[in-house]
Amino acid sequence: MSEVTRVYVAGHNGMVGSAIVRQLEKVDGVALITQSYADLDLCNQQATQDFFKENKIDQVYLAAAKVGGIHANNEYPAEFIYQNMMIQANIIHAAHENAVQKLLFLGSSCIYPKAVEQPMKEEALLTDTLEATNEPYAIAKIAGIKLCESYNRQYGRDYRSVMPTNLYGDNDNFHPENSHVIPALMRRFHEAKLNGDKEVVVWGSGTPMREFLHVDDMARACIHVMNLDAETYQAHTQPMLSHINVGTGVDCTIREMAETMKEVVGFEGALEFDASKPDGTPRKLMDVSRLEKLGWKSQTSLQDGLKMTYQWFLVNQDKFRK
Repeated sequence: MSEVTRVYVAGHNGMVGSAIVRQLEKVDGVALITQSYADLDLCNQQATQDFFKENKIDQVYLAAAKVGGIHANNEYPAEFIYQNMMIQANIIHAAHENAVQKLLFLGSSCIYPKAVEQPMKEEALLTDTLEATNEPYAIAKIAGIKLCESYNRQYGRDYRSVMPTNLYGDNDNFHPENSHVIPALMRRFHEAKLNGDKEVVVWGSGTPMREFLHVDDMARACIHVMNLDAETYQAHTQPMLSHINVGTGVDCTIREMAETMKEVVGFEGALEFDASKPDGTPRKLMDVSRLEKLGWKSQTSLQDGLKMTYQWFLVNQDKFRK
């Protein structure tokens, strides 16, 4: 019999964690380990240590995090920096203490400076000031990268980090106020279609450019990076620059995304843009050349990804009702 690899996915109920679970369920020789928040508070150091000791874990995908939009980040900065730093520190240290050699930490593109050159290269980390609205969250994610690097340097661990672009897909947050642009627009178009509305208004001019990656692609990228042999991975990283961007390498305007969304949902009214509302950063695009050299490219087009997401939303929409 082949040896079974015991893989712990932290944050398995979230959008990214659940996608990683779906992909790992297809892999032979993997025994998945998950634990809900009700049964394990990852901010509790002793509870996290006990969990690792009891479960004899071989690999960790660290997808657990406190996440939210601009409003939540502005309102609750203390919770965002404290909870994320505690979750990361507890899991990474417990993994080391219990001889887990391989771990993959999931960060965010917000680690890069506000005025970073586009597309964003890994080398831009810590070169300038962060975006003020989500600085506490970004600081926590940077700390996670540096935790992984530090355990690698001091103890010879193989703890890797991936930084995703804007994600969407199954298990996204479709809350009318607190969701990101794709789920927010999808719900708005869907409800406008049901109500027979004549138009849907999108905030801003529609000209900012954004990159969107389907969460199933993100999960596949995570598993690809985790399974690279150490020599190959290290050849494409540096001792103090060990993270890898994950994205499509292609962006589109908010207008183009909204027009595609309108078609996917089947809304037949007009699409209007309220230019009096803020646009945000003109462009956010990841440089994914390093990941492509490591043998991975995204597979899902925006239109196909939106179709899959809308089908999931239709099946699960009852849970999003007010």
